[in-house]
Amino acid sequence: MSSFQRAIVCFAREGAKREDEMHDPAASRYYVGMLRNTADSWGAPAKFFHWVMAALILAQIALGLTAASWRVSPTKIELFFWHKSTGVLILLLVALRLLWRLANPAPALPSGMPAWERAAARLSHLLLYALMIALPVTGWIVNSASNVPFRIFWLIPLPAIVAPDEPTADLVAWVHGGLAALLALVLVAHIGAALRHHFVKRNTVLERMLPGVWRTP
Repeated sequence: MSSFQRAIVCFAREGAKREDEMHDPAASRYYVGMLRNTADSWGAPAKFFHWVMAALILAQIALGLTAASWRVSPTKIELFFWHKSTGVLILLLVALRLLWRLANPAPALPSGMPAWERAAARLSHLLLYALMIALPVTGWIVNSASNVPFRIFWLIPLPAIVAPDEPTADLVAWVHGGLAALLALVLVAHIGAALRHHFVKRNTVLERMLPGVWRTP
């Protein structure tokens, strides 16, 4: 048998295997479980939103701090450009994430969690979502009030949402910085709680959000 014939045979076998998996109820449940949230695990889209946004938010904090402290120069302008563009991207991802979250209820919290801990978990998540929306919006207001023309990633013009006004820009910039500091504190608490669940309480709260870990019903 030639190499070409062997390749055809292997391809046919692989296709037959995938077709069998599509008709296998257990395999179907597995693939569906990878997409949708279950009572025990987050689905692939939820994990994607979580980890991509986590990386963007950490990068955004670093960009904001660096841009604010950099001397006036073309580099400072470039840093603020990336900070603003990333902020708009985060705002878009938050909207998509919320839509997906409404369509896919979150996995249940561990049954042994005290009531105060459940309330704290829900409050921290609500605060995270509120901050992920408020920070880009306040940044947008600052840019509009400063009357600075801006294109998102050099492509899409960012429309103004308030009239140019220097006092408004200064006030909202101060609020923006305070919200960023609050976000940093909430993130530290969020990460600390996840590590506590994993290493101290020994439950699956952290594990079920890790990429590549699937728990199907």
